[in-house]
Amino acid sequence: MSHKLDSEHHAQLIIRDLPLEGRWEAMQINVAQQLRAPIGSIRDYEVGQVIDVTGDGNGSLVQGKVRLMRTDRSILVKGVLDTEVELTCSRCLSPFNCPLTLNIEEEYFPTTDVVSGASLPLPEEPGCFTINEQHVLDLTEAICQYALLAIPMKPLCGEDCAGLCSYCGHNLNRGPCGCPPQGADPRWSELSKLNKEKGTK
Repeated sequence: MSHKLDSEHHAQLIIRDLPLEGRWEAMQINVAQQLRAPIGSIRDYEVGQVIDVTGDGNGSLVQGKVRLMRTDRSILVKGVLDTEVELTCSRCLSPFNCPLTLNIEEEYFPTTDVVSGASLPLPEEPGCFTINEQHVLDLTEAICQYALLAIPMKPLCGEDCAGLCSYCGHNLNRGPCGCPPQGADPRWSELSKLNKEKGTK
């Protein structure tokens, strides 16, 4: 089970035990007390939990610090979180762990008045994050969205990745293959001749 400590100024979310059968717990904070607090009240949280960041069923440890500030209409969340996801290198096609740093800044809007229990209207902003009827703020979806945006379009296991041999498919990061040296493409022979002629002038 996760343990959540809620104090006036500082709290910590402790990593839960590894889940069974690939089921991961959401990263949640109860903000009922902060919703009752004056506008501008701040609480800092240290977070560390294993969640399914990319939706592939594999858990990634997400850890860092977030700050929650009470505004006139919401809870503003700002924080820097670090995690790692397993990706496939675009050159050598080998799996590797890619570190990601997530700079999160999102507003969470309450759906229920913390005093009266009455339903509250939500802003017309599409895709806004909400605080549920139990006054629980769930960071999971925001973390997943920021992680997907942070993943490089062409991930590389290293800047010096040698890639694969175009003939036999050998991973050249593991050493040379037995293929003979590749000659120049004959389709470029005429262009090579032109370049040589220009060089002699």
